[in-house]
Amino acid sequence: MTKGLYLKLAASNIKKNNKTYVPYILTCILTVAMYYIMKSLTLNPDLERLMGGQHVTLMLRFGSKIVGLFALIFLFYTNSFLIKRRKKEFGVFNILGMEKRHLAIVLGWETIYVLLIALAAGLGLGLAMDKMMFLLIAKLMNQKTPLGFFFTPKTALATAALFAGIFSLILIRCICQVQIANPIELLRAGNAGEREPKTRWLMALFGVLCVGSGYILAIITENPVTSIPVFFVAVILVIIGTYQLFAAASIAVLKMLRANKNFYYRTKHFTSVSGMIYRMKQNAAGLSNICILSTMVLVMLSATCSLLIGKEDILNTRYPFDFSIKNYETEPGRDGKVYEIIRNLQEERGMHVTNETAYMSLEFLVIWDGTTFVLDRDALNLGMAELDEIYSLFFLTIDDYNRLQGEHRTLEPGQILLCSGQIDDDQTVLKLLGEEYQIAGNLEEFTGGEDIFGKDTLQRQFLIVVPDLESMQKICEKQKELYENESSRIKQYYGFDSDLTPEEQIKFFQDTVEAIKEQELDVWMDSKADSDEDLSQLYGGFFFIGIFLGVLFIMATVLIIYYKQISEGFDDKERFAIMQKVGMELREIRASIRSQVLMVFFLPLLVAGCHVAAAFPLISRILALMNFINTRLYVICTGVTFLAFAVMYVVIYAVTARVYYRIVSR
Repeated sequence: MTKGLYLKLAASNIKKNNKTYVPYILTCILTVAMYYIMKSLTLNPDLERLMGGQHVTLMLRFGSKIVGLFALIFLFYTNSFLIKRRKKEFGVFNILGMEKRHLAIVLGWETIYVLLIALAAGLGLGLAMDKMMFLLIAKLMNQKTPLGFFFTPKTALATAALFAGIFSLILIRCICQVQIANPIELLRAGNAGEREPKTRWLMALFGVLCVGSGYILAIITENPVTSIPVFFVAVILVIIGTYQLFAAASIAVLKMLRANKNFYYRTKHFTSVSGMIYRMKQNAAGLSNICILSTMVLVMLSATCSLLIGKEDILNTRYPFDFSIKNYETEPGRDGKVYEIIRNLQEERGMHVTNETAYMSLEFLVIWDGTTFVLDRDALNLGMAELDEIYSLFFLTIDDYNRLQGEHRTLEPGQILLCSGQIDDDQTVLKLLGEEYQIAGNLEEFTGGEDIFGKDTLQRQFLIVVPDLESMQKICEKQKELYENESSRIKQYYGFDSDLTPEEQIKFFQDTVEAIKEQELDVWMDSKADSDEDLSQLYGGFFFIGIFLGVLFIMATVLIIYYKQISEGFDDKERFAIMQKVGMELREIRASIRSQVLMVFFLPLLVAGCHVAAAFPLISRILALMNFINTRLYVICTGVTFLAFAVMYVVIYAVTARVYYRIVSR
């Protein structure tokens, strides 16, 4: 055979199989474009120069690796649909005298054609959209965008190398499948049926246990610190369980439906249920992938939208004052310098100060064993203590407490007030650092300053109110003896609001920080306006990554559904033809198709909805690590995201069901 014939035959094969190849090629083009854009943004120096651009660049690098790994897995998976439909074609070529090495050459040229089309169109689309994506991410970060167009050959070469490698692996797998099969097997492969699968109760039970365990972990985990590692464990359990449920539990359910005579012996149910039982084994992977991808899309978009929309709530939770100063200076003569600097700058700016708050506090970590506090530096540093056992003790004097709360409580030496919710009302003594303190009362709530109780901390907290500063200093010295260079210090906190504009607040903050550095004072200062910019950049980057990966996963979901419908259409074509010959009317065929597609098609969406609902408490706690505590907003974002995704899912159903019907009704 001449080389020209191979080229023509490869092009002809792609053209003849356009219904399966066109969606595949379009997907390859979009995947190439998305990887190129992500990779280009990571190398774009203009993004690095944006305020906060370094953090976004780091996230984009991680995102580009996800896209690359996803492209490898997804293109392998979708290519398997193409090869299954074409095995009969390969068998005919083989019987007509084409040797397997010739088939391998034809497959090679087909792969080269698809690769060249995908790279040419994908890189072109990526170049066209690269600047648009940069403008979008800059807009989300509230940054001004520089003029000019960025391009580096390094990005194009990296993209070409990645997809050339992926397509090479795909080609090797295709050639291996053709080489090991004989012509008769190839002829029958496209239409090979499935034996009735056995009901695997153990597998179904294992799937239920995996999913149930993941759900339980998501619901019962209360400590935000443990949420992230628990999240990954729960995700793995749910993914494994989802595959097991679709592979085994779905067959068990279908057989139970078949056993229900009132349901099964109806025209539209009889053919759909019987057909699905035989094909559910091969459908399990596709349905599971659709379900998992749908869950990922819903979780990513709802979480990132919540962070972006709820930025103001996060900011107010983290910074209840426009300016916050933590002063660790204790030397006489230096402890008041920071306030002198601030007062002078306030007068220079003509600033109107409101909501001033000031207090002294001490905070350090301990291990709570249920009855007493243990200060164990090694256990904390080496991670030997359970996260749920680690608490943060926060100390205030009774004078500061009364001023902040507007109360008039008194304490005798050796007495304390507690606010924790962990101490029983009948407990009268608390042991701490070898001392016993009389509990004069349990406080139900505390609404004090910026970082006192329930603010800006990952650990559970005890607020302990002591009689005076001397008592606090005594406790501080004892914890210094145990924690040594890792001990905490008493700090003076000062917070206040102002009438300055956000720009003026940032300028005031920068000038104050510069003056503090010049005096070499041990002081930490925060500004709400300055942090607002940081949060805009951070959450804008998160939202961009969420949208980007969400679009990628939605594209994958659509293609898997499309190929699944086409594959099932060809499998069911002869079965419905036989049914029509034995007297089944066209309207009955339509009803049967609608019943079958609805049963299978919307099952992944329903299961994905269950996954999202179960993950809700755990995702809420992970978001709490970022100071997002507006659960109502997260509920709204999750609900809107699910409804929007469900509408898109219905549209996909309408399109693919029509394609399926055209195939089986020919």
